[in-house]
Amino acid sequence: MLSAMNGKLGLGRKLAYGAGDLGFSVTTTMAGAYLSVFLTDVVGLAPALAAAAIFVGRSVDYLNDPLIGHLVDRTRSRWGRRRPYILFGALPFGAAFLLLWTRPALPSPVLLAAYYGAAYALFDVAATFVYMPYYALTPEIAPSYDERTSLTSWRMAFSILGSLLVFTVPPALAGGFGPDSARRVFLLACGAAVVSVAPLFSCFAAVRERPEAPTEQRPGIRDSLAAAFRNRAFLLGAGIFLATWVCLDLLQALIVYYIKHVVRREASMDLIMGLIFVTALVSLPLWNFVSARLDKRRTYAVGAGLLAVCLGALAFLDPSTPLAFIAALSVAAGVGVGAAHVLPWAIIPDAVELDEATTGARHEGMFYSLITLAQKVASSLALPLVLLVLGAAGYVPASSDQPERAVAGIRLVMGLGPAILLGAGAVFASVYPLTREAHARLRAELAARAAPESGGEP
Repeated sequence: MLSAMNGKLGLGRKLAYGAGDLGFSVTTTMAGAYLSVFLTDVVGLAPALAAAAIFVGRSVDYLNDPLIGHLVDRTRSRWGRRRPYILFGALPFGAAFLLLWTRPALPSPVLLAAYYGAAYALFDVAATFVYMPYYALTPEIAPSYDERTSLTSWRMAFSILGSLLVFTVPPALAGGFGPDSARRVFLLACGAAVVSVAPLFSCFAAVRERPEAPTEQRPGIRDSLAAAFRNRAFLLGAGIFLATWVCLDLLQALIVYYIKHVVRREASMDLIMGLIFVTALVSLPLWNFVSARLDKRRTYAVGAGLLAVCLGALAFLDPSTPLAFIAALSVAAGVGVGAAHVLPWAIIPDAVELDEATTGARHEGMFYSLITLAQKVASSLALPLVLLVLGAAGYVPASSDQPERAVAGIRLVMGLGPAILLGAGAVFASVYPLTREAHARLRAELAARAAPESGGEP
């Protein structure tokens, strides 16, 4: 069983917790990578209508994250604060995901867009009830600075595995994205839902939460929000997280278009995706090692810089670029993707100790809810903006022959936008205050405070 502990977590314990992230990765990656192309090339919506559906679906979900995060922080049950949501939310989470990949027999494109907007909103609500408490467990089950990086590395191993499955299996089995592939896409979604839900039950069975102090009070929502916005480490960590994951969201939304229309390597899509995500998976021990020798913020700057250079190079590729060069660039980018997956998530939990030292309480649920809320707000604007740019550039839905303006737009947004975001993340990391030494001092201070209450030694 996993429990709150000061020692190192064993491999089995890290695997038990990390496997829970597989489902979040599979569903969010599939939605991020294929939903826009599904709506334009399979359902046949114009890019502007597809953008409206995604924007509405994401934006109506803005209030869910802080409200659910606050609810999770206040929950008291015999299973703990977080675990009941993982248990009872798993099946609704999988069922809501399937609604995104059906094509209802509606008579007009506007009604279809309205359906997908509502389906996306429902999926986001169902997902939030599961992933919010799951994420909030990290500071409890891995209290130390480096153990959080290690635990996050294992969680991100399953996250990257989920992305690898999504980027390699559907292109191979769906036979492309066109009007005749709707049934195959839905069957793939059914398989994805099963893969996503099953690990959550084993995660629930394995995880145990930090024992709650008898005097611990249920925080009010104003106190929780105030604690988050007064916490400088949290705000900078949120900036790092937001810049990185909006970058990854843009890549997910554009990479299928990029491979299909810019370098014209759709037949090699599974190879390119496989190289990126297998390399990212293999690179995780490297980033864990480097972080243990340096610290999280400097390690992030190295990884973000590598990924930014690789993405900037994409703006200069075209169909004449040799596949061998594309493959080499994919491997280099995969190393950077590994850093982008691990380090922002590993940085966030450290701000929890600063919060506890400052306020005397822990607001993990609210902290993680604000992180994911910021990401949703940004992606709800960024992803529809991508579709609007495609529409303005003359993108033709369900066509393999795109005008040069559309190809140039894909090339520009794919290369320049993510590189700028990663540069912003590196700037935030350069001023992030919680080094390994600062975090150790915080832990020692909290231990000294707790010692008189428990009767133990500091």
